[in-house]
Amino acid sequence: MSQVAELQYLRQCSLVVGNDGQGLELADLHVAFQTHHADYETPNHADIRVYNLAEATARRIEKEFTKVVLQAGYQGNMGLIFDGTVRQVRRGRENGKDTYLEILASDGDRAYNYAVVNSTLAAGSTASDQVRTAQAAMAEHGVETGHLPELGGPALPRGRVMYGMARKTMRDASQATDSSWSIQNGATQVVPTQGYLPGEAVVLTAQTGLIGQPEQTNEGIKVRALINSRFRVGGRIKLDNASIKKFRTEITVGAFNKAPRLDDDGLYRILGVDFTGDTRGKDWYADLICVGIDDSAPVGSKLVDTNGGR
Repeated sequence: MSQVAELQYLRQCSLVVGNDGQGLELADLHVAFQTHHADYETPNHADIRVYNLAEATARRIEKEFTKVVLQAGYQGNMGLIFDGTVRQVRRGRENGKDTYLEILASDGDRAYNYAVVNSTLAAGSTASDQVRTAQAAMAEHGVETGHLPELGGPALPRGRVMYGMARKTMRDASQATDSSWSIQNGATQVVPTQGYLPGEAVVLTAQTGLIGQPEQTNEGIKVRALINSRFRVGGRIKLDNASIKKFRTEITVGAFNKAPRLDDDGLYRILGVDFTGDTRGKDWYADLICVGIDDSAPVGSKLVDTNGGR
């Protein structure tokens, strides 16, 4: 079982706003951002502020550009942390000197809201066939194919006409096979509830970016670390269990006291990751919510999706 430990030194950032034909690199300016990624179907989002833009540049972003690609990390370890569509642009003034342009972006929301399945599956088709059919509909709205494993489950006893929202097809197939689906940085992925993405686990210690003490809560194992683009929803991290602050049981009536188990090997699957950064400030953090490899999201977790699927 391979794992990777990485030292963090010298921040790096890239922010490109553009469209299919052209783009502007804005990272030389003062940039602050917050991104949210979670293991449920509701589209991820980002809030990005760029300070003291030239008037002509601000106008181009407002009128011409539809895509935003954000990379962050450290020298030799900078990678993609958000790829999405510009949904709203606002201007403001932080003080008497500094203006800002704020970009609200969403990841895959056009496919989520508008992709429609209109197809027929033959007898013997599987849940994976249903997922691939839904993904083909989403691809028409710009979402690529990510990690889509074979899901198993019973085959259709007879042919089926499929018509409706692609997201519902994804949801139904995932629920039937104990999996979760989501759109991550412009690509659809499906991960078994007790599975994880292929790739190495990121070893987290004080020397490799861990900040403070991980904590066992009824929402999952909460971890703060320095930004690392290898943190992916469905990916894994490696912790020393001795460093985890244990769950505190509440004795009040009606308190919810079920906490996720600690994994025997210290390996945890990422259910959610929020990146917070400021190229001229102190913030440069990743806040993770994780569970053991063999666990699912706790019932009390905010990462249980209200749309019907995690």
